[in-house]
Amino acid sequence: MYTEKVMKMKNNKKVKDLLNATTTLNDITVKGWVRTFRNNQFIALNDGSTIHNIQCVVDFENTSETVLKRITTGAALSISGNLVESKGAGQKYEVQVLQLEILGDSDAEKYPMQPKKHSLEFLRENAHLRVRTNAFGAIMRVRSTLSFAVHQYFQERGFFYVNTPIITGSDAEGAGEMFKVTALPFDKTPRTEEGKVNYKEDFFGKETNLTVSGQLEAETYAMALGQVYTFGPTFRAENSNTSRHLAEFWMIEPEVAFNDLDANMDLAEDFIKYVIKYTVEKCADDLKFLETRLLEEEKSKPQNERSEMSLMEKLNFVMENNFKRVTYTEAIDILRNSKPNKNKKFQYLIDEWGADLQSEHERFLVEKHFKCPVILFDYPAKIKAFYMRLNEDGKTVRAMDILFPGIGEIVGGSQREERYDVLVEKMKALGIDEEELWWYLDTRKFGTAVHSGFGLGFERLVLFVTGMTNIRDVIPFPRTPQNAEF
Repeated sequence: MYTEKVMKMKNNKKVKDLLNATTTLNDITVKGWVRTFRNNQFIALNDGSTIHNIQCVVDFENTSETVLKRITTGAALSISGNLVESKGAGQKYEVQVLQLEILGDSDAEKYPMQPKKHSLEFLRENAHLRVRTNAFGAIMRVRSTLSFAVHQYFQERGFFYVNTPIITGSDAEGAGEMFKVTALPFDKTPRTEEGKVNYKEDFFGKETNLTVSGQLEAETYAMALGQVYTFGPTFRAENSNTSRHLAEFWMIEPEVAFNDLDANMDLAEDFIKYVIKYTVEKCADDLKFLETRLLEEEKSKPQNERSEMSLMEKLNFVMENNFKRVTYTEAIDILRNSKPNKNKKFQYLIDEWGADLQSEHERFLVEKHFKCPVILFDYPAKIKAFYMRLNEDGKTVRAMDILFPGIGEIVGGSQREERYDVLVEKMKALGIDEEELWWYLDTRKFGTAVHSGFGLGFERLVLFVTGMTNIRDVIPFPRTPQNAEF
């Protein structure tokens, strides 16, 4: 026998469930926020469970004028009544309102998210409210679904989820662009006799930073658990104020013992196809809306700047095509002899082997030359990180990058250098302190083996799947140079 409380909970419905109902329902309650209120009668209510609103019809003749005036865009309502067949076009069912309670008022003159078109810049300035718009509600539901798909993919395949440190004393990338972590007072920082900051008096007794990657720690766990993955926040103090960079973002990093570069490429391709397919199936309505939004946005661009593919065409392009595997050397030859390079159309011209490829080169290979996703591998050692396995030629490493249409590089990975002596020599050549990474070197002393992994910036993936063009629009509260609002 249900208690009154349980019965009440049972009758509470999500908008999504009401819209997907197969029959009329009596005595239901739905809670949400007003999107629009027309003719003192029709409330478009949304609770975030779906991009679609449900129409709630108020008996305005028997509702006080005071209450009707408080039903404004953004107000939070609790509505009880019956789900009935709709008399109007556009929806199968609507809610016949029998009881209405205003849970939270919204001042119509001050509420920023009025039902009209807002610029993305305006919405970034109101990041705490922008998720109430159709576009950002859709983006964040897609982000959530992609996140779940990431965990499901690895968990179904026997990977173990590892939480690597956010505060670290090592720089995995060797880039040096890190945020420092300290408990020392800035006005009275203790100094050594040489005048340097005395980190021995700091909280951790040494210099520490926010992590740029969980890879090195994940490698140590892969050498015991076999296959692991991290999925967490990472930080770069890179002063890049572009549409593709964030100071705080999320990284997906699997590491697998006994996998060589070929197996690593297989894993990355299979993983990407899985999470995109899962999200396409689960977020059909949101993706349909985002595709329409993208088409409208493209209309305002010159013809030569418009994408050749719609959003769904891009997603199907990745799901349905085998990724073309090409060596860096082959790619350089293709780019050097390409029309854009010969006609000096590239911003960065390709003259010689060893050049670091830019987004324009990566996109040319994917969109114009091969017309499918591309995996480039065997890069010059000089432009890649110290931990990547050196090839027999002594000048390239077992690195791989996956390139996507419209975005360029989305995944970077490699077979890791498992040979102790070679790794030490590479670290010395780059000036990386062996004592700082003694624990990392230990894994090459005790039961070393071939192993590989990759990193995928989660926001880059969300950017691709949603069709958005600025990475600041696919994370709830973007952190960028001169911006740490909210």
